[in-house]
Amino acid sequence: MKYRNRINRFALPAVALLPLLASQALFAQAPAPKGAAAAAEEGGGRPKPGPEPKDKAKPAPRLPDGKVDLNGKGVWAPIWVLDWADTKYVDKAVDVPFTPAGLKLYNERKANLSKDDPEGYCLPPGVPRYTGTPYPFQILQMPDKVVILYEGASHMYRTFYMDGRKHTDPAALNPTWMGESIGHWEGNDTLVVDTIGFNGKTWLDYVGHPTSEDLHVIERYSRPDSLTLQYDVTIEDKQMYTKPWNTRFFVKFRPGWDLMEYVCLENNKDLVHIGAAAQPK
Repeated sequence: MKYRNRINRFALPAVALLPLLASQALFAQAPAPKGAAAAAEEGGGRPKPGPEPKDKAKPAPRLPDGKVDLNGKGVWAPIWVLDWADTKYVDKAVDVPFTPAGLKLYNERKANLSKDDPEGYCLPPGVPRYTGTPYPFQILQMPDKVVILYEGASHMYRTFYMDGRKHTDPAALNPTWMGESIGHWEGNDTLVVDTIGFNGKTWLDYVGHPTSEDLHVIERYSRPDSLTLQYDVTIEDKQMYTKPWNTRFFVKFRPGWDLMEYVCLENNKDLVHIGAAAQPK
């Protein structure tokens, strides 16, 4: 049986988390690989991932129907994406097109060191933040739906309905943390997921890019090689942003790993840091 040792990032005050990233990897499993990447993992946190070198890459596995297999025997292990607009974590820098209201809220969160971050209360990270939370996930493909199982945060799941249905009428939607997700395949290589119906209580990332109930997210999942998931996302929210904006990052596959039990509320010291009577904003 393999074991994965990792810290509970909610067991520390939020102000202490950023320096920690530069000094300790968030989790590790199995014998460490050799080389520069291993040194980065052991010393200064995992490096920003990308596709495998072309001379070493193996083709992505396929299902019997020809579609790409977005999982297999293992898990996807993302780095912690603190900022969807920063090249420390994503493919290209983004000049986020804030509305005045969105910029005001974002600046308030930066000024108070993200003390009201809903994740500090073990609330669901939402979309797209869950994909950039540093705990593994698995993608389960079925004919009429795709399900993502998440190890971290609130140990939740998402369902992408693939049966041809349309979104619920916005007037009838019950706003939720994860929204309503409808998916379809673009050819055999890319899963496209359209999600609406959010409750506006999530942050896009740790630095505090805001959302409202008007949030509309389009995700594109593809697998350029056997060990890499490419995640492209378009974010639209007319209350917070003047136009849609896009970002991309990569997640590495860990063959042979399994999801483990993780209870966010256990030993959660962050609530003490932000004040027991405080409520997320």
